[in-house]
Amino acid sequence: GPLGSFVDSILMSLFRYKLAQRLNRPDNVIITPDSKLPLNDFMGIIDLTTRMNSQHFDRATIQAMAQDVLVSLFPKFILDRYPTWFARPFPDFSARMCAWATCVGGTWLMGECEVNDVPELENGGKSQGVLVTRCRFLEESKCASICVNSCKIPTQNFFYENMGLPLTMTPDYETGECQFAFGKLPTEEENRLAKDTPCLMRCPSNGGMRSWHNGSDQRAAGSNSEKWLEDLKALELEELKNGSGSTCSLMED
Repeated sequence: GPLGSFVDSILMSLFRYKLAQRLNRPDNVIITPDSKLPLNDFMGIIDLTTRMNSQHFDRATIQAMAQDVLVSLFPKFILDRYPTWFARPFPDFSARMCAWATCVGGTWLMGECEVNDVPELENGGKSQGVLVTRCRFLEESKCASICVNSCKIPTQNFFYENMGLPLTMTPDYETGECQFAFGKLPTEEENRLAKDTPCLMRCPSNGGMRSWHNGSDQRAAGSNSEKWLEDLKALELEELKNGSGSTCSLMED
């Protein structure tokens, strides 16, 4: 990223630590231990995120936990003051500043990205967008369900509820791109379109994640969550051996 590999490694390790801390909290209904991979290994984040989605039946719980992680990355005094000092009195400036900060500080997580305009905004949206050319998180997780529940919705909620700034994220599951639009509230139609999409790549759960999250899989609903995770991993290994692609689409409402 623009900050260099050393800073990227620190940011990755911090994110991994906060994610593991949230999933291993004593008051969790399901306690998820940290990945055995090194702290600065990106796949450790993918491992934890996959388990979070596999072990929790309620999508709202997953989204809230992911938002908690984002909140924990920022000092409280920033979150307490940013909405009233910046986001509300200077919305355009705040949108540009967040776009720049996301691009500079988030490359390690998202991959190559650039600040761009959001022309559909009334003010022209000059430098209020970020275009991720091929999302690393989506590509490595291989799951649109994980993208929506662990990234898109919690990130939008974090910026709106904790930073006071609307954000719409529009992933493209065919190209791997993702467009951030700061200063724009997502519509219900936009959220529906994001979810009503086949997976970008081979689904490691063979459609199981979708059934698990919408409650249509009775086997999953009645099984132990650890056993369900083992089943997901077994399906992934089977697909890797067979070289087959999944026909699953994202979970339905």
